[in-house]
Amino acid sequence: MFSGIVIGQGQVTAVGEGRIDVRAPSSVLSGLEIGESVAVNGVCLTVVVVAGAGFAADVMPETLSRTSLGDLGTGDTVNLEPALRVGDELGGHLVTGHVDAVGTVTEVREDGNARCVSIEMPQRLAPLLAEKGSVAVDGISLTVVDVTDSAFTVSLIPHTLGATTAGGWRLGTKVNIEVDLIARYVRRALANVGAVSALEA
Repeated sequence: MFSGIVIGQGQVTAVGEGRIDVRAPSSVLSGLEIGESVAVNGVCLTVVVVAGAGFAADVMPETLSRTSLGDLGTGDTVNLEPALRVGDELGGHLVTGHVDAVGTVTEVREDGNARCVSIEMPQRLAPLLAEKGSVAVDGISLTVVDVTDSAFTVSLIPHTLGATTAGGWRLGTKVNIEVDLIARYVRRALANVGAVSALEA
């Protein structure tokens, strides 16, 4: 489980053959052990090697097909967040690292000291997003400004722009989207109301 608060940015040093190698800052590597989870651009991966100034994780074909990790190349910058530990502060919102879809940046607009970014998404996600609700984009916990049937907008403060890959988002950038965990389960529960009522009858 993660919080969507990016701890540091890393650089991909190798990718391919079912594995990704990332050079990471000490804030991420400190205490990191084999078998633990790390969110890489919002994707939960299991660490298989910790050595020197970086780590390596296995990446399944399923993960590559459902996220933007398959588009990464050597030298690319990624957002990193180690898994939460008991007692850690939950500064963002509950994030699982299980990506729901890949979205595309369709608009980038300056708004005073903030930057508004619109992201196109599959229409099936629209019911799971709400104005002022939470969404994780490339592993960053963000607040939804507005949402339509096929897109949503987030507003980024200077700190987020400087501390994450969001500062480099441009038109056409592919990003990983994870909807709010609570919204996902509420929708599932509501969808099953009729079935439960029938079973209880």
